[in-house]
Amino acid sequence: MTGGLRSGEVAQAAGVNPQTLRYYERRGLLPTPQRSPGGHRLYPPDAVTLLRIIKAAQRLGFTLEEVADLLEAGQHRHGRPADAGLGGRVVAKLAEIDARIADLSTIRATLLAAIQAGCDDLTVCAASPDCPLPFADLADSDRHAHQPPRPGSLLTILAGTLGIPGTAKP
Repeated sequence: MTGGLRSGEVAQAAGVNPQTLRYYERRGLLPTPQRSPGGHRLYPPDAVTLLRIIKAAQRLGFTLEEVADLLEAGQHRHGRPADAGLGGRVVAKLAEIDARIADLSTIRATLLAAIQAGCDDLTVCAASPDCPLPFADLADSDRHAHQPPRPGSLLTILAGTLGIPGTAKP
């Protein structure tokens, strides 16, 4: 390759740190660039576009592993089922986001209930049987470690959101 863009130029054009380029190379998201006679990395101009795609996908909620899969699926479309590409993965990501929104909505409602119940002191609220926060569940869990928190409680929802075994999302 003659010319090519140096690391700083690519990073600036894509709006990332030069360390990000090397990290993405190690992760296999960016191909290893050619080197100048002086040892500088020289990237093709399409590296800027690829970096912008990676960053946009991350902003949309895709992990770097998922981005790598999307890029790989885009390069090798032949013979793959329709849901293996971008469309199927976007549908799956939307379902994941919808589940997170539902979890956050439940958490929000619980916190609003705490405000409406006048929960100003955690120790007072925790002692109240009408407290909407999961303190009673935590105390019950300590006393009855084998019993899960009651369904629909904030603790159950948080545990399900975090993927703790034996819990379910609402």
